Amino acid sequence: MTETRTQTRAQSRTQSRNAPQGPSPFRVEAEALPSEKFSDPQLTAKGERRASVPLKTLETLWFNTGTLCNLACATCYIESSPTNDALIYIGAEDVSRFLDEAQNMGTREIGFTGGEPFMNPHFLAMLDDTLARGLEALVLSNAMKPMRRHEAALLELRERYGDRLTIRVSLDHHTQAGHEGERGPRSWEPGLAGLKWLSENGFSIAVAGRLLPGEGMGDAREGYARLFAAENIRVDAHDPMRLVLFPEMDETKDIAEITTDCWGILGKSPADIMCATSRMVVHRKGEPAPRVATCTLIPYDKGFDMGETLAEASSEVALNHPHCARFCVLGGASCSA
Repeated sequence: MTETRTQTRAQSRTQSRNAPQGPSPFRVEAEALPSEKFSDPQLTAKGERRASVPLKTLETLWFNTGTLCNLACATCYIESSPTNDALIYIGAEDVSRFLDEAQNMGTREIGFTGGEPFMNPHFLAMLDDTLARGLEALVLSNAMKPMRRHEAALLELRERYGDRLTIRVSLDHHTQAGHEGERGPRSWEPGLAGLKWLSENGFSIAVAGRLLPGEGMGDAREGYARLFAAENIRVDAHDPMRLVLFPEMDETKDIAEITTDCWGILGKSPADIMCATSRMVVHRKGEPAPRVATCTLIPYDKGFDMGETLAEASSEVALNHPHCARFCVLGGASCSA
């Protein structure tokens, strides 16, 4: 993250009246990342061959609908806020063009992320287009006011397309203190109410959460299970597809680089990594048209820009970013369903 982008993010948070005032309760505790790491796409700082991931098949195509959001979280990896439009609103015609190409490649799932997708004025048209094609749609939302403004349209989509539409709600922790420590004051009750509305109206839903430092996976799932039971929310906290607990990310903190030898050491395969099966379309401010990025996590780094079409974006991906190591390989996570 450059100094300019760090300053922009801090300014965006300051300008947001509901922004959290302190550091994230989920922050990564580690030394600063040495400058020599993740500097060469071919070799690590130790001179070892860097691991890479070929595209196996494009199972999931993501669209970033824009970085504008109603919240300014403490550690948003994509720097979304009410003032950051570094990724501008993508248009329905552009989405349709990429959907045509994705269908020809056998893609089965379309993901929408932001920012907050429901703030994009074209979003419902994109969502309807996706579902009308017989594709599955996964929408990442905070379930707050931007989503609630579209309740009638969402109910119609659920009636027409059923469980092919899934909405994954970001509820960062099973406690109000944990959630609002990341998302700011007065974010817990509206988010929880939106999740309850989705549950009560029969939507296919999931929840994305996090672990506090020292909190075990089992303890976290039990905490969410108690919350869901108390609020009558239809989510199985012990189903990893329905409650996704993500590892933390911070590209400024030290992490091991992934070499070709790591696959055998870790007992993993390149096919297990998110960029083996997904790509994300973004429209960066100042660029004439949307472009394809490697994944949902790295939208700004030009080293992970893969071209104007999905066909161009089929090349191998060098794991040359801290997120590749911390989130995908060592964290074993994926944004897709």
